[in-house]
Amino acid sequence: MSLQQEVMTALKAAMKSKDQTALTALRAVKSAILLAQTESGAKEELTQEQELKILQKLVKQRKDSAAIYLEQGRKDLALPEIDEAEVISQFLPEALTDDEIEKVVVAIIDQIGANGMKDMGKVMGMVSKELAGQADGKTISNIVKAKLS
Repeated sequence: MSLQQEVMTALKAAMKSKDQTALTALRAVKSAILLAQTESGAKEELTQEQELKILQKLVKQRKDSAAIYLEQGRKDLALPEIDEAEVISQFLPEALTDDEIEKVVVAIIDQIGANGMKDMGKVMGMVSKELAGQADGKTISNIVKAKLS
């Protein structure tokens, strides 16, 4: 089943259970998918990689918003953002632990013979491609910096 079909099924379930947080989050996902499909001009299906990028972007937006709200002492606004991020995250693949990410980073550094920060771009590109949807860029970046410095 495609992501769009999964979202529609979850959307219907959220409507039946009157879960407003899930409804808001799922409608945002549906909207983002439709925008991405019409962006190219054709009514093509999105690849799984494109769908993962959309979901990651939506989760990141909500987490960033929640962080800003918490900085400003607005817990009442942060909680719905965190809840929506959790709803959207259920469609993402299982996230890897830092140790698992570190193993991949070390393997790629050894594979391309990277030494020093000048090779960070190469390493980041390869690791990001390999771990698409399983780790966020910030975590990968921090681990790569630690290993290359």
